[in-house]
Amino acid sequence: MAEYVVKVSWARGDAGFLDNRYSRGHVWAFDGGVEVPGSASPHVVPPPHSVAAAVDPEEAFVASLSSCHMLWFLSMAVKGGFVVDRYVDEAGGVMGRNAAGRIAMTRVTLRPAVQFSGATIPTAGEIAAMHHEAHDKCFIANSVKTEVRCEPRL
Repeated sequence: MAEYVVKVSWARGDAGFLDNRYSRGHVWAFDGGVEVPGSASPHVVPPPHSVAAAVDPEEAFVASLSSCHMLWFLSMAVKGGFVVDRYVDEAGGVMGRNAAGRIAMTRVTLRPAVQFSGATIPTAGEIAAMHHEAHDKCFIANSVKTEVRCEPRL
């Protein structure tokens, strides 16, 4: 199987540390050369100690689920002979207490809106079936305990 590696880097700089007033800003470096600014969520660590413009782990978790689902959905559409012109998902995640009483991402809801063109446009039932299959095949959804919902926008 494949191995996926991300380099996460943080440096204190000249800020204090033991006073808990250090920046949570850091960098995610991916193997393709892309670097993404990361930070603690401003919902967890208020600015200026978090970086609101950066991606936080919770957002990345939701994006990872959404992206994986989309890629599988596109594959299902090709297999069905349907032409997808546009796919936009306004996904959301909810933090709460899990069954063990720990703070966790307890639900992620995908809300994909898909536009098709071509000679054959899928029915609502076919779209639902493609989303169901995409969810079943998504590596990320299969890797987490979080409830992952898909509510397609037709």
